[in-house]
Amino acid sequence: MDNINKKECQEEKTTDAGMGLLQVVYGDATLGVGGTYGGKEFHYIFSYAASGMESLVIDGREWLYRVPRPTFWRATTDNDRGSGFPLKSGMWLAADMFIRCTDIAVAVDGENISLPCAPENNRYADVVPTAGRVKITYTYETITVPATRVCVAYEVAGSGDIRVDVHYYGLKGLPQLPVFGMRFVMPTYADQFLYEGLSGETYPDRKAGGIPGVYEVQGLPVTPYLVPQDCGIHMDTKWVEIYRSNGLDNSRKDKKTSVLHFDLGNLAFSCLPYTAAELENATHQEELPPPRRTVLCIYGAVRGVGGIDSWGTDVEEKYWIDAQKDIAFSFSIKMKGKE
Repeated sequence: MDNINKKECQEEKTTDAGMGLLQVVYGDATLGVGGTYGGKEFHYIFSYAASGMESLVIDGREWLYRVPRPTFWRATTDNDRGSGFPLKSGMWLAADMFIRCTDIAVAVDGENISLPCAPENNRYADVVPTAGRVKITYTYETITVPATRVCVAYEVAGSGDIRVDVHYYGLKGLPQLPVFGMRFVMPTYADQFLYEGLSGETYPDRKAGGIPGVYEVQGLPVTPYLVPQDCGIHMDTKWVEIYRSNGLDNSRKDKKTSVLHFDLGNLAFSCLPYTAAELENATHQEELPPPRRTVLCIYGAVRGVGGIDSWGTDVEEKYWIDAQKDIAFSFSIKMKGKE
């Protein structure tokens, strides 16, 4: 990747440092960031090898099962299949499953530094550095033809809050996108989620009846279509909170409910027990795997669901996602606890 492209990805908007100081650990293949705020400890690990944030621990609870990744696909609906959309845009399914990281950049208190991996990190062996804020930017290249780029920047403040900036670079020749966002896979099935936004399931062309408010959803419901397909998207959401009482650590006997808060501004999200690929692979409900995880997707763009008919009519053009244009959005991850 040339220097101009690297600079574009690194020059995303930054946020204020927040309160407190972060402890920074420069590992051989990871960047660790931790601290205490509001009586709660937090520890985050950003991996160079895995190309993303691989651990998000707050108050002893791990919130990540897999490294968050850009997501480009939602499971096809009956309307999608009827209009032939997956035949036109199927390469985005492969891009959703496989992506390569081409560059990693680190900045401490606003100053770019060389990637502090071995042996450069040996100079920190006898001291634990501190900082007001730490930012790490991952640049990904899609496996589409032609290939394009996505930059994901995580900026951690002294309060433990993480601002996430996501930028998709549009490129001529790419087919329409089903969605564009970030996918977070959490270790266990959530007890419930709470959000402020529109009532019920909504899409860009199916939200006129949504009523603004705060809504609580028990478990992770999946609409029982005869053929599993995309469901559960919520448009125009200000924030969402995920509640979990179970973890993968069997030695932890307490059942304290932990909460992770996402400030979305006005974005869309879905919170399901399955990835888009798992839904896509099942032809009947009984073929879906037992629900184990929580899959939270935060979307900067969502294609309309259609529904004019299921025999060939495409989604109205104003609800398409043009992959030849840039898409950029931001959200924040915040600590929150509940006994």
